[in-house]
Amino acid sequence: MVEFVRNISSKPKITIVEATKSGFMEAKDKYSPSDLIDTKIAELADWRGETLAQVRKIIRQADPDVVEEVKWRKPSNPSGVPVWEHDGIICTGETYKAKVKLTFAYGAKFPDPDRLFNGNDNGNTRRSIDLFEGDRIDGAALKKLVRAAIEYNLANLKKNTGAR
Repeated sequence: MVEFVRNISSKPKITIVEATKSGFMEAKDKYSPSDLIDTKIAELADWRGETLAQVRKIIRQADPDVVEEVKWRKPSNPSGVPVWEHDGIICTGETYKAKVKLTFAYGAKFPDPDRLFNGNDNGNTRRSIDLFEGDRIDGAALKKLVRAAIEYNLANLKKNTGAR
């Protein structure tokens, strides 16, 4: 199946999408994950797109070397989920009808001095920030969390590889 995806500049992009045996979509993109995130933001065309764009900008400011990915594409979410990584996942940016959810893969493993985590995930690993229409994003506090996630990833990488 060929699907046309529009980005912010409104130029059509061709993405080849195939359903796998498990029902997940496998995309053979001719464009970078950053382009796909641009497209997702443009397609939202409401406060959720603006919020996702603002969060993305803050993450990039906190870590200019961040790697953007798009993961977990499936028939119910063919555009997938934006993911920001640096030696492991920092966080994901999921969009729902009433919120934008930033999930930090290892958020329970590092401090949140500004108490940004407000999601319903009380497990031993993940923590999230639910952003609703009209919420103000504390950029400085979010940058601290992004940097803490990177520090955690780097320490965990060193521990697992035996590096000193």
